[in-house]
Amino acid sequence: MGSRASSLLREEDIEEIKKQTGFSHSQITRLYSRFHSLDKGENGALSREDFQRIPELAINPLGDRIINAFFPEGEDQVNFRGFMRTLAHFRPVEDNEKNKDPTSGEPLNSRTNKLFCESISSKHLKAGKMSFPKGKQRA
Repeated sequence: MGSRASSLLREEDIEEIKKQTGFSHSQITRLYSRFHSLDKGENGALSREDFQRIPELAINPLGDRIINAFFPEGEDQVNFRGFMRTLAHFRPVEDNEKNKDPTSGEPLNSRTNKLFCESISSKHLKAGKMSFPKGKQRA
């Protein structure tokens, strides 16, 4: 299945995803293979249910929050590029600082974009769209 999955991903797509996310070619092809194996509907997108079938997420107390990170408000599916953009936010900042291409835009896992995500989360908290369990409130 892995070879079929990687053959569906074009070299141009891989290069663009590399620039946007900082993932290596091999990481992208492995993640594409995993994405494809999770895509039970075989429609090129993952649903919340596809994520909920992952045993580690199913038992994780933060599983729903992790899953929700992949879906913009009002969306019920995520394609491979959206999947990769979300995963890129979890990559260490140091990796992309070393390989920074001055002609490309700000990487998704840059300090600036991580701070932007933090500010969005803070706005959602204040608007009542996100909440933390009691005793876990942020300062």
